[in-house]
Amino acid sequence: MTSGHGGIWRLTSQGASVIYRANAGTNGLLFDTDGSLLACEPALRRVTRTRADGSPVVLTDSFEGHKYNQPNDITVDKQGRIYFSDPRYGPRDGMEQRDSQGRTVEGVYRIDRDGKVTRVIGREVERANGVLVSQSGKYLFVADNNNDTAGGARKLWRFNRGEDGSINLASKTLLYDWGTGRGPDGLKQDSLGRLFVAAGLNKPNPPHESDPTVKAGIYVIHPETGTKIDFLPIATDEVTNCAFGGKDRKTLYVTGGGTLYAARVKVPGVVVWPTE
Repeated sequence: MTSGHGGIWRLTSQGASVIYRANAGTNGLLFDTDGSLLACEPALRRVTRTRADGSPVVLTDSFEGHKYNQPNDITVDKQGRIYFSDPRYGPRDGMEQRDSQGRTVEGVYRIDRDGKVTRVIGREVERANGVLVSQSGKYLFVADNNNDTAGGARKLWRFNRGEDGSINLASKTLLYDWGTGRGPDGLKQDSLGRLFVAAGLNKPNPPHESDPTVKAGIYVIHPETGTKIDFLPIATDEVTNCAFGGKDRKTLYVTGGGTLYAARVKVPGVVVWPTE
């Protein structure tokens, strides 16, 4: 499944794109542990689960009585708890999510199985984008991409995660910094734990994304040391996300510049569903 042209699209085994849900206004998509499609819907500022008939069920559209910014990316742990990021790109008027001091928040939220919503990361990051619960469940990785602000974060952070789904904010650890290039977007993990992170630009976008050495593609990063292990270049900007698929989970799909790419990898990726 991919988001594009305002809707959700399904790519058939024959390579044809078929509309799955029109006018969805989605960004991050993920199948949960039951095989239902979860979606961040920035246009309507909500998170949904899509029924088998294609109709959406709203999981949350506000926190403490205030609308979200633009739910962006989504991840699920083995217990079925959902985490999603809530940045705001573009015009910043109408932002309702704020901390106790009245400052805007572009953080991360958790939806428990009973529907309770908790803000787990607030101003500990500048602008949460990609999010991922590690295969072990020990960590939550957060792509902090304040890419339209001079000197803003373009960083990948790691937080320790408790068995109850809580996040240890004091454990915040910087894994990788893209400096003044385009920062991290979506990310996934393979069965060896390595992180596959969409980032970079082929052509600098000054004044805020000006480093010509931060090329567009998938950055393969060690989850403990933050070392860049490998790099898969992608020809079109912007590279926004990636996902593992195929029967052996050794096909890496990458979205970039309105194009869907596929590359074979040696190590299978981690997926939430199917479970086997």
